Amino acid sequence: MALKQLSLSLQFGDIKDAKRHRAALPRHSVARWIRHALDSDAEITVRIVDAEEGQTLNRSYRQKDYATNVLTFDYRAGPLVAADLVLCAPVVAKEARENRKTLKDHYAHLLVHGVLHAQGWDHETGETDAQAMEAREVEILADLGIANPYR
Repeated sequence: MALKQLSLSLQFGDIKDAKRHRAALPRHSVARWIRHALDSDAEITVRIVDAEEGQTLNRSYRQKDYATNVLTFDYRAGPLVAADLVLCAPVVAKEARENRKTLKDHYAHLLVHGVLHAQGWDHETGETDAQAMEAREVEILADLGIANPYR
């Protein structure tokens, strides 16, 4: 599989336990995870935020008044993918803990999930689409040496 070209901006907001989150997200790993999920070249910004910023964005853009794990803002699905992926550090950490996953593996999963959304995949349009997206995530993560996150 030929990996796609990626222009990546990795940003960290003012988050608690920043050292731990930065350690789980080395730039080379983030780029590797994203490239494995890409079907075309991309320009992607990844921003790690606190609960307040995550909730504000989710409320403003999805009309849901809570912080969620990942938000995808896709601007073009092709031929060049252009997207912002916003991950809420406290939500990601809580989910990783509850699901007995490493923080790094959970971030990898959510970045793959977000990149698939940026390319038009959608698990909220029906059960068939949800199963297809989940299967694709599992396949990509397996290629990266990461266990099935749905088990």
